[in-house]
Amino acid sequence: MAVAFTFPGQGSQSVGMGKDLADAFPEARAVFEEVDDALGEKLSTLIWEGPEDRLTLTANQQPALMAVSIAAVRVLQTHGVSLKDKVGYVAGHSLGEYSALCAAETFSLADTARLLRIRGNAMQAAAPLGKGAMAAILGLDQDGVEAACAEASASGPCQIANDNGGGQIVISGAKEAVEHAARLATEKGAKRAIMLPVSAPFHSALMQPAADTMREALGKVSMRPPVVPVVANVTVTPLTDPREIAARLVEQVTGRVRWRETVEWFGAHGVSRLYEIGAGKVLSGLARRIDRDIATAPVGTATDIETALASFG
Repeated sequence: MAVAFTFPGQGSQSVGMGKDLADAFPEARAVFEEVDDALGEKLSTLIWEGPEDRLTLTANQQPALMAVSIAAVRVLQTHGVSLKDKVGYVAGHSLGEYSALCAAETFSLADTARLLRIRGNAMQAAAPLGKGAMAAILGLDQDGVEAACAEASASGPCQIANDNGGGQIVISGAKEAVEHAARLATEKGAKRAIMLPVSAPFHSALMQPAADTMREALGKVSMRPPVVPVVANVTVTPLTDPREIAARLVEQVTGRVRWRETVEWFGAHGVSRLYEIGAGKVLSGLARRIDRDIATAPVGTATDIETALASFG
């Protein structure tokens, strides 16, 4: 049975996430302490106590979600689940790709925390507040959504940001263009088009300043080949070369998160079980809608850890 670990992105956070892991396992608690040290602040207090509006700030949310994911990974590793020996591939949704790379030992934990703080700040600063937008298009195929974006792009950049699968595609870009594309998508047969409460137009051309920032930041950190291949968001190919990984991470800032294709790739390459490592169950739900033959299991709480360990025998 081939296994893959997947790592969630923004939207999976909640105040209190990871607290039971830190209480139950010293190795998990050590992860939160190391992230606090790397950032020079008590991010762990914000994660566990809130307030929620501060936790959901992009610059906090990104390292916070990564910390919970790596805490779960460290607990699994302490109890005998070696990524190198037990896992075929890793992948992460947007910021989750950094969690995947940290788990696969390409980045150190401290460097990952600092990179995600830089990434969050850069993405927030890339587009003035109110100038960009994102919308979820439900029940329209990729060709239809692309056509709507192309038609609407006369009023500004507009593109597919996330192809999440299960009939859910997220578009991103200039506010006027995204609103126009959402209306067009409904006219083309989408069941719903929902404007999303986000602070910036992530994964769009408007994020180019953030991509430039990440190119510079990634050039300054030490990177090792991952102990297991990382399936990249933007190419849906397994990567092991650090230089190519860095290039794809830069491309990912303005590029499409091809999650539907990633899950389909897993199914086509013998993966029969996906473990969602970290907060929430978003990726598990998406995977079930994309490929019902792949079993899913969330691993974000102490109870989840026990269930996962039993499944590994």
